[in-house]
Amino acid sequence: MSLTGRWRIVEMDMWDRDAIDLEGPGFIELAKDGTGQFGFIAVHGWMDCRPTKRDGRPCVEFSWDGDGEDQPVNGRGWAMLADNGTLEGHLFIHMGDDSGFRATSFAEANAQDGR
Repeated sequence: MSLTGRWRIVEMDMWDRDAIDLEGPGFIELAKDGTGQFGFIAVHGWMDCRPTKRDGRPCVEFSWDGDGEDQPVNGRGWAMLADNGTLEGHLFIHMGDDSGFRATSFAEANAQDGR
């Protein structure tokens, strides 16, 4: 299974699902060309991804630049493919909050939501 594609953020350590989806479904998207983007709450970031492995599993580490509540923000993070097919990772906002996250395919997230 590949890390590339658009994933729905369904869980974060710091925020509940209503907060994650404040401005639309929370997501993280990883492209084959080493770029990506994410959005949750009022934060949107564009990522520079570097492939690696953690515990023998496919992983990306990334730096990101973006905006949060109309203010420039940046940071770093990582995302790893879990054994159960979900994407798990951690996102750090420079000089701000950080949170672990779990993401699933949009189809799976919609099925769990009854959509």
